[in-house]
Amino acid sequence: MESGRTLDSAIAAADRALRALFAPARASRPVPTPREAPQPLSDAQRRDAAALMRVNHTGELAAQALYHGQALLARSAATRQLLLEAAQAESDHLGWCEARLTELQARPSLLNPLWYAGSFAIGALAALAGDRASLGFVAETERQVERHLDTHLERLPTGDSRSRAILERMRAEEIVHGRSATRAGGAPLPQPVQALMRRTAAVMTGTAYWI
Repeated sequence: MESGRTLDSAIAAADRALRALFAPARASRPVPTPREAPQPLSDAQRRDAAALMRVNHTGELAAQALYHGQALLARSAATRQLLLEAAQAESDHLGWCEARLTELQARPSLLNPLWYAGSFAIGALAALAGDRASLGFVAETERQVERHLDTHLERLPTGDSRSRAILERMRAEEIVHGRSATRAGGAPLPQPVQALMRRTAAVMTGTAYWI
């Protein structure tokens, strides 16, 4: 019976990976709308906005992969459910970013399969340390994403209110995910682990900006 559940979980994880990587991203909620009317962007501004949104698209794909990897090896059903619900919200974020990339006449990162595979492996490793460590990993990930989004909100062209509305909604929801993980029992991560997470994210985001 246990081997059957393990096989079912592995098949579900493979299905989620294929959908995330190769199916068009479809959000279950509408794309956030801006409070202010968008302004025309110059070609240079459009390229800058597209590069930033490509980074955010990659980040959302990686977040899904992290949570899928963690959910696969979660010890408790409650932790698994929390992770899969967070992954669903990241799926909406992915769809919003992909829609905005299309509007900006840009493509996602060509290295997304690599980022997904690496992030899935990291998530699985985090889960092996136990649910409290895994949930602490979620909380720290979301704190770092919040700071990353703050930087991107500052860097967006002033008139790009469409991208800004998406990032602001994403930021608010990432904060909720982090707090939920902490309330569920997430343990603070050691400083060296936090620093390693920042360096790994910097490599990914720096590469996705261009490729």
